[in-house]
Formats: sequence, structure tokens, C-alpha cells
Amino acid sequence: MKNLIAAISGTTSLRVLAPFRGLIAVFFFLFCFSFAYGEELKLQDLIDEALKNNPELRVAESLASASEHRIPQAGSLPDPMFMFGYQNEGWKSYSYGKSQDAQWMFSASQMFPFPGKLPLKETMASRESDSLKARRDSVRLKTIARVKELYYDLFLSCKSIELIEDRTTLFRKVEEAALARYSSGMGLQQDVLMAQTEKYMLLEREEMLRQKKQALEAMLNISVGRPAESPLGRPSEPPGTAYDYTLDNLLKAGLENYPEIKTSEKMALAADLKVQMAKKEYIPDFTLTAGYFNRGGGQFEDMWSLTTTINIPIYYKTKQRQAVYEAEASCSAARYELESTKLMISSNIRDSYSMFDAAGKLTELYKNGLIPKIRQDFELALAGYSAGKIEAVTLTIQLKSLIDYDILYWEQFVGREKAIARLEAITGLQGRSNQVITGRGEI
Repeated sequence: MKNLIAAISGTTSLRVLAPFRGLIAVFFFLFCFSFAYGEELKLQDLIDEALKNNPELRVAESLASASEHRIPQAGSLPDPMFMFGYQNEGWKSYSYGKSQDAQWMFSASQMFPFPGKLPLKETMASRESDSLKARRDSVRLKTIARVKELYYDLFLSCKSIELIEDRTTLFRKVEEAALARYSSGMGLQQDVLMAQTEKYMLLEREEMLRQKKQALEAMLNISVGRPAESPLGRPSEPPGTAYDYTLDNLLKAGLENYPEIKTSEKMALAADLKVQMAKKEYIPDFTLTAGYFNRGGGQFEDMWSLTTTINIPIYYKTKQRQAVYEAEASCSAARYELESTKLMISSNIRDSYSMFDAAGKLTELYKNGLIPKIRQDFELALAGYSAGKIEAVTLTIQLKSLIDYDILYWEQFVGREKAIARLEAITGLQGRSNQVITGRGEI
């Protein structure tokens, strides 16, 4: 950088060089120091907070907890029934103790399902509970992935605003230099207008990014369980994530570990048990009743009874048979849903992996190829413009390219991290932090 300033100083008059010394100094300063956005926002802190406070996750946890209490209920007998009453003879007087038909009556009854029904119901409730627990785990992983994606998007917005603010300052210096050259008769009015136009376009772009940043902050607050208007700091620059798994490894892990697949599997098992339960409903249950009749003692002896009642499924064509058909259709739907979930998961893994792979290659291309070349071209254009050898349009084009490729690098970097977050949520295979080499560098 010092050599560049010295070279320009040796070939340019003091009157022409004065504006460009400020331009070069600002350019050097902005690339050496980062822009401060306030308190640093850490990803892990947001994830921990979301796992405690995210409303959707808390609903899933409550439903899973509630399902555990349905298991013992399903395996329990129906409540017993107790009956008491009085039977009188005639309407004229209280005939208890005077007539053998006058009596106080007491009975208790208990319904017993046919053997095998209660264990089957308990197993069905257990399978449904397992599916809700798997769904809770799925919501948990989705919440983590959601927080990560919003965090990376927010970081990208902040980073883009920072880059544009840096470059807007440079465009202002280019505008001042163009005005100085135009006023001295060494430049064209077109150079001034072009520099001003590019500056205003950057200001427009910056304002749009600020609006997007506000929307992302609101969504991130909601995801971690905060009010949407809660203030957030600037996301810290995330390290790159090393993710060395092959597509085959990810597909295998996704089909084995993803909670949504486990949910569908448990639901399919529960649906199969419902078919078995519907078929057992053809078999009647029985109710045992024990009764005692107090007839007042004395000349009338007390009585007792023991009876059994069974239900007769005479309406099986419109009731039990239809229930079996319904259960079989639901079982088929559950199995098809399981297959659909597996296909969807495989597709999502392939899609996220292709984005991860492409973004990784592009970040390497930008970092090691395009961005250094664009920086070199910008240095040459800056030196040429300072020496009066090239027009402002060339310098403007090079500066715009520098802005675009810097932002494109960070977009691909963030895209890669978001793809990894989605793959982690699906497969359960975690990456590891790796020191990132940014695409900015210094001149």
C-alpha cells in the first residue's frame, strides 16, 4: 500500500494528487479495521435460549409428556359400577319388613374386556407416545436449524451493510476526486455523474439491507422466545464448519436417525395395532355383577345374586366391520406416509448436500481466485486514475466488482453454513468448527 502511494506521488502533481491521498488513506483504513455494531451476539447462546423458550418446542414437549400418562390409562379396567335402590310393595305405605317383596338392593358390577384387548390398547398408546416423543425431537432439531439459519442470514445482512458502508465512503472520495479533476479541466462531467449515481445506488441498497436486517431480527427473536422488538447485538463472525461426510453417509444416517422417520414408523406400528384391535371388537366383552337384597330380616331372609352380561355385536356389518375397514385404510395411509417421508428426507439431504458442495467450491473460487484478481485490478485502476491515465468509469467498474464479489463470497459462505445446519438437523451428524479465512484481506 505504501509503495502504491509513493508511486502515485512520484508521477502526479500536488494539485491533482491531493484528493486521491485521502481516497487511498480511507481505503487503507477501512480494510484494516472492522466496523463495530455494538454488543456481540453469540450463536450458542441463542440456541440454548431457544431450547428453553421456543413456544413450538414447548408445545411439542408438553404433548410428549401428556402422552406418557395415557399409557397406564389405556391398560386399566373400566371403572366399576355400584348400584343401590329400594323396592316397595304398593303405594299406601312403607312396606319394608312387612312384605317379602319390599327390599333394599345393592349391587356392584365390573366390565372385563376380552383377554388380550387391554394389553393391545396399552401397546397402541405406547406407540403413539413414542411417535410424539420423536416429533418433539424433530421440533428440537428444526428449532436449532432455524436459529442457525436466521443467525447466519442476520450476519450476512450486517456484513453486507458493513461492506457497502465502506465502499460508499470510497465512492464519495471518487466523487470528490472527479469534481476536483472536472473543476481543474482535467476530467469530464460524465465522471462526476457516474460517481454520484453509483453512490446513491449503494445508499439505496444499504437501506434495503437494513430493512431486511430488522425483519431477520424479529424472526430470530420469535424463534428464541423473545418479543419481536427485543434488541439484538451484531452476530459475531462464525468460523467455518468442517463437514467431511459423503452423500452416502448422510443418506444412511438420515434414514436411520431423523425423528420424522421415527415418528412415521411409530405411527405405522400404531396403525397396525389398531387393525388388530378393530378385529378383536368382533369378540364380546362381559360384565360381572354381584347383588345383595336386604328384606328387613325376621321372617324374610336376605337374598344375593351373581350375574354376567355380554354385549352381542349383532350390528357388526355397520359397526365392527366398518371399523376394521377404517383401521386398514388408516394403516395403509401410515405406511404410505412413511415411504413419502423417506423419499422427502432423501431429497432434502441431496438438495442440501448439493448446496453445501457448490457453496464450498464457490467460496474457494472467490477467496483464492476472483477476489484477489479483482483487488489487483482495482489497485491498478486506482493508480491509473490517480495518474490521470484512465477514466473514472474504469475505476467505478472495478470498485463495483470488488463490492459484488466480496458480498458474493459471504453469501456463499453463509449458504454453506445454512446447508450444514439443515444436514445436521436431518442426519444428526455434527460438523466441527474450523478457522475460516475470509475473502477480504488487505491491500
